[in-house]
Amino acid sequence: MYIPELYKNENQEDIQNFIHKNGFGILVNQTDGKLWATHIPLLLEEKNGKKYLVGHVSKENPQAESFKTNDEVLAIFSGVHTYISSSWYDHENVPTWNYLAVHVYGKVKLHTLEESIEALKRLMNKYEAKSDKPVRIEDLSKKTMHQAKGIISFEIEVTAVEAKKKLSQNRDDKNYQTIITKLEDSNDYQSIEVAMEMKKNRK
Repeated sequence: MYIPELYKNENQEDIQNFIHKNGFGILVNQTDGKLWATHIPLLLEEKNGKKYLVGHVSKENPQAESFKTNDEVLAIFSGVHTYISSSWYDHENVPTWNYLAVHVYGKVKLHTLEESIEALKRLMNKYEAKSDKPVRIEDLSKKTMHQAKGIISFEIEVTAVEAKKKLSQNRDDKNYQTIITKLEDSNDYQSIEVAMEMKKNRK
C-alpha cells in the first residue's frame, strides 16, 4: 500500500485495536494463477510472542485449495471513510478522500478439525458477546456441528503490517477544523466517525 510519511500509522496498539474493531476483512492471494479475494471475519491473536490472524473459508472456495501450495496472503481491513470537498477550504484546491486502512501480510497454516472447532468458538464468543441470548458452540447439536467439516480453518502468521490514516493532516488548523465541522453537520455516519478520528488525531 502506498503510504506517504504524513499518513503512516506505526502505533501498534492503535493498529491492533483497529483490526479488532474492523475484523471483517478481505483475504487476497494467488489462486489458479489469478488474484482471488474472499470477504471473511478474521481474529487477531497472539501466541509465543507472535501475531496471528485466524479465520476460515468454505472448502468449496478455490482459495482453500490454493493454501496448500501458496501460503502467502494479504488481509485488508478497511475503516470509516468519506469524501472531502475542496469547497470547504479557504483556498482553491482539489477534493480528496479521508480514510483508515490496514494491510496485513502473512503465511497461512491450515488447522486440524479440532483446531477449527476451537477457532470457531473464539470467533462466535467475540461476536455473540453483545447478544441477549448468546449462541455457544457447546450448545449446538451434532447435526449442526457437522457443518464444520465443510470449512477450512487456518491461522496466518503475520510477517508485515502497513497502516494508513489519511485524515487531512496536510491542512492547517483552520481548514482542518472546518473539515471536521462540515463532516459533523453531514448527518452521515461515516463522515461523523471520520470527524471523530480527526479530532483524536490532532488534539
